Amino acid sequence: MASTAAPDSLKTYKARRNFTITPEPSEGGDTNAGRLSFVVQKHWASHLHYDFRLELDGTMKSWAVPKGPSFDTKDKRMAIQVEDHPISYNVFEGEIPAKQYGAGKVIIWDKGTWTPVGDPAKGYRDGNLKFELRGHKLHGKWVLVRMKGSSEKKQPWLLIKEKDEFARPSTEYSVVDELPDSVAGKALPDVGNATASSSTPIKKATKKTAQAALAKSGDIPEGAIKAELPKSFKPQLATLVESPPGNTDDWIYEIKFDGYRLLTRIEDSKTQLFTRNGHDWTHKLPTLVAVLKKMKLPSGWYDGEIAVLNDQGIPDFQSLQNAFDTAKTQDIVYFLFDLPFYKDLDLRNTPLLARRTLLKTLIPATASGALRFSDTFEAAARDIVASACRLGLEGVIGKRKDSGYTSRRSSDWIKLKCGKRQEFVIGGYTDPQGTRSGLGSLLLGVHNDKGDLQYAGNVGTGFSDKTLAELKGLLDTLASKDSPFAVSTGIDRKAHWVKPTLLAEVSFGEWTDTGRIRHSVFHGLRTDKKATDITRERATPMSTPPPLETSLPSTFKVTHPDRVVDDTSHITKIDLIRFYALVAPLLVEHLKARPVSLVRAPDGITGELFFQKHMEAVKMLGVKPLPQSLDPGHAPLLEIATAEGLLSAAQMNVIEFHTWNAVKTAIAKPDRMTFDLDPGDGVQWPMMQEAAHVLKTMLEQLEIRSFVKTSGGKGLHVVVPLQRRYDWDTVKGFSQAIVQHLAKTLPQRFVAKSGPRNRVGKIFVDYLRNGFGATTVAAWSARARPGLGVSVPISWDEVNKLKSSAQWNVQNIHTRLDQGNAPWRDYAASAQAITAGMRILGFKPEK
Repeated sequence: MASTAAPDSLKTYKARRNFTITPEPSEGGDTNAGRLSFVVQKHWASHLHYDFRLELDGTMKSWAVPKGPSFDTKDKRMAIQVEDHPISYNVFEGEIPAKQYGAGKVIIWDKGTWTPVGDPAKGYRDGNLKFELRGHKLHGKWVLVRMKGSSEKKQPWLLIKEKDEFARPSTEYSVVDELPDSVAGKALPDVGNATASSSTPIKKATKKTAQAALAKSGDIPEGAIKAELPKSFKPQLATLVESPPGNTDDWIYEIKFDGYRLLTRIEDSKTQLFTRNGHDWTHKLPTLVAVLKKMKLPSGWYDGEIAVLNDQGIPDFQSLQNAFDTAKTQDIVYFLFDLPFYKDLDLRNTPLLARRTLLKTLIPATASGALRFSDTFEAAARDIVASACRLGLEGVIGKRKDSGYTSRRSSDWIKLKCGKRQEFVIGGYTDPQGTRSGLGSLLLGVHNDKGDLQYAGNVGTGFSDKTLAELKGLLDTLASKDSPFAVSTGIDRKAHWVKPTLLAEVSFGEWTDTGRIRHSVFHGLRTDKKATDITRERATPMSTPPPLETSLPSTFKVTHPDRVVDDTSHITKIDLIRFYALVAPLLVEHLKARPVSLVRAPDGITGELFFQKHMEAVKMLGVKPLPQSLDPGHAPLLEIATAEGLLSAAQMNVIEFHTWNAVKTAIAKPDRMTFDLDPGDGVQWPMMQEAAHVLKTMLEQLEIRSFVKTSGGKGLHVVVPLQRRYDWDTVKGFSQAIVQHLAKTLPQRFVAKSGPRNRVGKIFVDYLRNGFGATTVAAWSARARPGLGVSVPISWDEVNKLKSSAQWNVQNIHTRLDQGNAPWRDYAASAQAITAGMRILGFKPEK
């Protein structure tokens, strides 16, 4: 029967599409014999999401669900309502062309029929639409709840699974991961059959949760759970990004206040103020404490930022610093923007918009000027940033609307700065020149990955006479005989050294290739951060990685699936295990028959890492011991040759897989030679790309063919497949001779000695990987580094196209799977003798 959509119901849908270009249907579609249909389309647009559509009043009411449906009743999935679609859209599957609205691939992920619970028109109108689904993948009772108090153009709803026999915990089952494919060719499920299809596991819910009990109360925020108010609390931190995200409808934006982060704990009549590092500042801000007490706010943890505003209403960091220095803190304004705990509720799993809506109700418009709600902007992100910069603001903060609250740095909160600005450690100063008093300039530093303080340049502007005098007094108390910097500043003879404890807030124009800042301006000292935490702040590309699509064996059990492995990307243990299930067919090719060593991280990559190369008491299915004759005098070496072994290792907190340069059946004769290009401090990525091509050219002059892969960290690996004709000493000796020749020929680029001091500004080509028992990270292994980069085989033509060695990571590896191991398809057939190369280089193996 033809649909009877209202005349204007598809107006927005049609206005956004050019039907002479896009294959999407323009209108029409038939109802299904009186049965209401639903469809869920998996849509790779600017970011992967799931379009959830219900037939109602002659059209498909539609919501974009970024994370897809979940059978866990505790998961409140954000569902952004979009324009109505025609019923004919139910059968659409294909590619929306580039530059068209919603450009990208679309598949029919699920389809079936739905039955309203109650009056569907009233439920839809009231924002509480309950229904039962009968699809290939989705079953049972669900509800769509419109979020209250939202002024968004696109209405945010929540898609929630209700308790029934189909409900399952997300730690046990993820329907979007376990069943990723299209159902386009399958018939609609039988309307009379209320059970799941054979592909969908069924589990009866028997345990009542705290969330289910809370849901009975109408004023309880979605996702909240009962909890005691914690004594201490760490704030969520934002990630610096290069540009706004493409999926603008999923984000809100606030001013980036030029001030100090401040958290407030209120319990009964007691009010306390804490910095981001947990220092109690209650005694420093008596006026603000009085304002908070006067408002009689409920118990909870309140998150915000303090600032002092100039005459134009713009936050001024120097004025804030002066307010503390003169004990005149009454001019400080406290901007509140989040509410992670409220009364006896933990709101960290409540979507951001719901937390902010509740917070706003607690701060009336008539509140004192010292306490304000941090409003958001209704405009495109790029326009917001441009306006902020014109006004002289530091930048803006973007927050994902459906995100929870997590006490770590997260990509759900991003910062977009108008210029480059960050904290630096003060390591020394120079004498003043001319009529200036106090000091000339401050010597600044940042810590590298190893914790060494690296010199980052000077700042000599932005000081008042008063500031110069106060700084000189502070620095005199920290005088030191020794430089705190790892390498020379170039002006050591002019410098006065100090203990590296003071922090300077500095804006600057750019970083040079040598790691120095230019056009710097001093803004003030910071006392709310630790000197040891200060590193170079690097902007990351903003992207929304799709979830992994892979199935785990039904019998495979994961302990602590939600444990965070990497705070930077917020990747959890279950994410990493699903990644290894996904890449297993590719990775096993590089592991099979070789001894393998493991890097384990029981407490995540910021905790202690363990390197394991021998079989231990803990048994891992699929991880086999090799004969002890391969490494006499030690416990057996390990071999992983199946996907089962990979998953078992990942379950035991293994992140990295490293392999020998020989196979178990010929352990005395290496079948490859590896060169690891390891950059020293100050080496920029283009220099790494150039170095790889230089090494390739040199090997070609030695009549040796090579292959290349990313390391997943900072460098590149050049690998030479060998015929099994040479012993370990010969291969290692020849590789050393190659590197020494390279370093002698191009000393400004290469060094042949290891150690960070030897390779500042240069590249160490590590040949030590070629010794007996030495290992190199395998292709398709993740790395225990922030972001969890992945080592990926590439072709030589791709080297100059790379943006970094960690271009592919656990989250975006989907974008590379179509290539797989193809760039190395000729690797096995390229096993070669290197005798001619030895002769050309003049290398003579020791007998």
